Amino acid sequence: MRDEDGSSRDAAAPDPAPSSSGLLTELGQLGRAVKRLFGAQLHLLAAELGLARSAISWMLLAGLAATVAGVGLGLTLLGLVGLLLATWFGSWIWALLVLAVLQVLFLLGAILLFRRCMHWMSLPATRDEWSAMMRETLHKAEADAAAGQGDGEDRR
Repeated sequence: MRDEDGSSRDAAAPDPAPSSSGLLTELGQLGRAVKRLFGAQLHLLAAELGLARSAISWMLLAGLAATVAGVGLGLTLLGLVGLLLATWFGSWIWALLVLAVLQVLFLLGAILLFRRCMHWMSLPATRDEWSAMMRETLHKAEADAAAGQGDGEDRR
């Protein structure tokens, strides 16, 4: 076929098969892009793990600060109750004795609650449920370990 100017269309058509050097260049670019992508993913993972380690440290510090603040608040409230009792009784000795008795009663109540909970944990149905939960966890861990060993053999 000829165009109006007399040249053939076949000469103007681009070569349908790219040259092998162009293909190698594109494969090289693809390889570098994949390397950059996974490098960025690894960098992001390392940054996230660093943040997690930092977060754990900050959480422990915040827990310690909350404990100190809670103890301080408890001591302040005990002081206020002691002051109110001293004002009511007109004697610091009676106020401190009543406060000590209140603290002993609170301690005994906590011990009794703990003992009751331990009793509930020792009931047959609770023991059976606890034992079943432990067996299930053990079987799941063994299955995960077996699956992990199976995956390791497939990769070789």
